[in-house]
Amino acid sequence: MLLEPNQPEQILAAAELLDRLKAVLSDRQNNLPRDVQQYPELEEQAKYLMETTCELDMNPGEYLQWYAIRLEK
Repeated sequence: MLLEPNQPEQILAAAELLDRLKAVLSDRQNNLPRDVQQYPELEEQAKYLMETTCELDMNPGEYLQWYAIRLEK
């Protein structure tokens, strides 16, 4: 599940979330969270965020948030 400011919630597969995080991070390479800065590659940065946290500060008062959900058939 992905929540973005001023957007409806989206259900994404893990690969889609990873791609979305990479897109966001590619525009923010000069303004990364301190813990993300330790990873030089965009793919590593996105994987780290996806696996260790559920929120990224976008602008003052705006956050990108995600969390795993389990869907049953």
